[in-house]
Amino acid sequence: MARIEEFLLYLKAEKRYAAHTLKAYKTDLDQFHAFCHHGDREGMDLHFRTIRSWVVSLMDSGYSPRTVHRKLTSLRSYCKYLIRLGDLDSNPTDRVLKPRLNKRVPSFVDEPSMDRLLDDYDFGENFTGIRNRLVMDLLYQTGMRRNELIGLTAGSLNLEGESIRVLGKRGKERIIPLGHELAISLTRYLALRPQPAGEPGHDYLLVTEKGRPLYDKLVYRIVNQYLSLVTTLDKKSPHVLRHTFATHMLNRGADLNAIKELLGHANLSATQVYTHNTFKKLKSIYNQAHPRA
Repeated sequence: MARIEEFLLYLKAEKRYAAHTLKAYKTDLDQFHAFCHHGDREGMDLHFRTIRSWVVSLMDSGYSPRTVHRKLTSLRSYCKYLIRLGDLDSNPTDRVLKPRLNKRVPSFVDEPSMDRLLDDYDFGENFTGIRNRLVMDLLYQTGMRRNELIGLTAGSLNLEGESIRVLGKRGKERIIPLGHELAISLTRYLALRPQPAGEPGHDYLLVTEKGRPLYDKLVYRIVNQYLSLVTTLDKKSPHVLRHTFATHMLNRGADLNAIKELLGHANLSATQVYTHNTFKKLKSIYNQAHPRA
């Protein structure tokens, strides 16, 4: 079996990477392999000069610095794997400079817009409307990722204790509190949920009208459709609701470490990106309230 295939199996079995992450790694490694102009899958030229030329070619082709960072990270991880196997002595990517990244502030929907959507908009009383409303509520009120939402089962719920168990990246579990109204909405949804179909023995919480598990594109379409009613943001994805959850929590005084746990971040640095948004509000309050501002 080719080294790349072994590497991808290692990421899946031992690192427990998600399917979309594995797909990205494979795409990046295949792209570098094609750049090396070798006919066999083992024929990567893992010299730092070749890697540096690849990075330059990616930038010249119009890839964003952030995308180039991701592709270089994929190759770096593969080289680490080869070092572990004894196929490489050192990591050639360590000698390659990454393109400079501009700081990216997460996009989020403001509170009045979310209130207007969830309080005033009529999602409908049929199964589809109730489910779509629940998708929006769960993403906004828990901050979970799209894949985490799709992976929820009926067994994930503790409606009495008003909490939900989420399986995050690399199989790490976390418990997220549920608001009382959200727990009531879940109870109502379960009473209407079609009998699960499709995968044998599956008990996924969120399903289609035919009882099949929800899937990535459908969740994206639901979120994009309803966010389009209340915001002109360029991005209207499920991840925007995750950003919105974190930003609104910080704006209302939640502790950064608590938000880190709710989001399932491994490091606090990943959560601190939201402080850029909240600082704008703090500055506005300061300017309004301080006599010398």
